Amino acid sequence: MAEPPAPRRWQPSPLIRWSLALHGASAAAFALSPAKWPLAAGVLVLNHALLSTVGMLPRSRWLGPNLTRLPAPEAHQGHVALTFDDGPDPEVTPRVLELLATRGATASFFAIGRRADRHPELITEIVQSGHRVENHTYHHAYTFAFRSPWALGRDIDRAQQSLTRLSGRQPAYLRAPAGIRNPWLDMVLSRRGLRLASWTRRGFDAVVGDPERVTRRLLNGLSAGDILLLHDGAAARTPQGGPVVLDVLPQILDALEANGLKSIHLPDNNRTNIGAQATASSSPNP
Repeated sequence: MAEPPAPRRWQPSPLIRWSLALHGASAAAFALSPAKWPLAAGVLVLNHALLSTVGMLPRSRWLGPNLTRLPAPEAHQGHVALTFDDGPDPEVTPRVLELLATRGATASFFAIGRRADRHPELITEIVQSGHRVENHTYHHAYTFAFRSPWALGRDIDRAQQSLTRLSGRQPAYLRAPAGIRNPWLDMVLSRRGLRLASWTRRGFDAVVGDPERVTRRLLNGLSAGDILLLHDGAAARTPQGGPVVLDVLPQILDALEANGLKSIHLPDNNRTNIGAQATASSSPNP
């Protein structure tokens, strides 16, 4: 069993450090010349607009470390990571597990805490099949990126507690709902030893009902080290009414086999190089 993630020191990204300095300079300028408050306010509005825009780019590292590809050792071995979001789902998740088992493929399931509590037997099945369960927040609220550090922490902690209890292992990674985040998320994750994980490519299988379009998006330029995003929960439906992922996944597995690639779950985060070295922290968790 992997060791539980250890807290690490938060190291603000250059953009966040620059933004904090800008806020300090604006406050000082206002104190020295209150009449220039419109200029100071305008600068801060532009800064917040930039931070908001960057937070809507799921693969960006401007707000902190972000795993978008597998580390070099896994890539050199021809590994690709399959990841599934928004489950567990009583209809789709067992069938995804069956398809993975036919090829000996392993994957990471970013589970929503409240759905895991509703279907604990599926978390057990995921783990017993050799896969990993990771944190996709408890509520999967689309307001997640607009919350305070304390509210982020509460939602993440509740999912962490449920998923640890049900899977027997503490998740090592978090994936934000829709990949959208705010500047404080990495600070919250660092104090919990969690790492942010996004993806190399996704097929939009939660919104696109055409399996061929989804498959093309996922396989276009596929190479070792890629992290692929699919959905076992909230899956879009084909015109025939079936979950898209169940039509897409066999084609993905065929392509991996044809290219000599192997699907794995995300590596233990103490082996990834996506941010600061994990260190103990005694500061209170927001």
